[in-house]
Amino acid sequence: MYAHVGDHIHVNGRTVGGPVRDGTIIEVRGDNGAPPYVVDWAGSQMPALVYPGPDAQVGRLAVDVPWAAQ
Repeated sequence: MYAHVGDHIHVNGRTVGGPVRDGTIIEVRGDNGAPPYVVDWAGSQMPALVYPGPDAQVGRLAVDVPWAAQ
C-alpha cells in the first residue's frame, strides 16, 4: 500500500455492522509512500499513527475511491 499526503483512507469495520472509519492522510512516515501514516480521522480531535491492515483502502477523493460520494 502506498499513499501521499492528502489521500483519503477508508477502513471497514472488523465485524458485520461494525464502525467504518474515514480519514485524511496528513503525514507519510514510510519510504516512498509506504506506511505508517499519520491520519486525521473524521470526527476525531487528534491525529493517529496508522499501520493499515488488509481491510484498509487508500485513494484520492473523487478520483479513485469507490466509497466517496461523487
